[in-house]
Amino acid sequence: MDKQAFIETLQSKFKMVRTEAGYTQDSMSHTIGLSKKTLVQIEKERILPNWTTCISLCALFRNSEVLTNTFSGDPLELSQVISRGHCVYPLYDSEKVYWETLETRGGYALQFNKGNKIYRVMNDQNQPVHASYIEREIRTYFNKQVELQPV
Repeated sequence: MDKQAFIETLQSKFKMVRTEAGYTQDSMSHTIGLSKKTLVQIEKERILPNWTTCISLCALFRNSEVLTNTFSGDPLELSQVISRGHCVYPLYDSEKVYWETLETRGGYALQFNKGNKIYRVMNDQNQPVHASYIEREIRTYFNKQVELQPV
């Protein structure tokens, strides 16, 4: 897949991704960084999104089933390969200096970043599964994941 085909494919999926995420046109345009008018034009397939908009969509909605099924995998990974010719995977172990583990239970870890003040939950494979600036939200998510674990 080349860059043009990628952009055209994303254009045709924009509204589906927005709907899947439960966003209004106002909230989606704000999240992506577009005017509502531009978003409407993209959704109606009157204009193509630019490359930056496509990358934003892939990054911000990376876990979208619509995008994952459309591209047979991680849309951000594909966009990196199209753009750079290869993909760079984050090395979470190198981040340990920034993250403080607040709690571990059931294979999950609740962490806090001392620099940017976000919280995240890591799974048993040391991969982030949820992040938030709101401690109450992240603790609720953490507790739900731990409760879902088989005894």
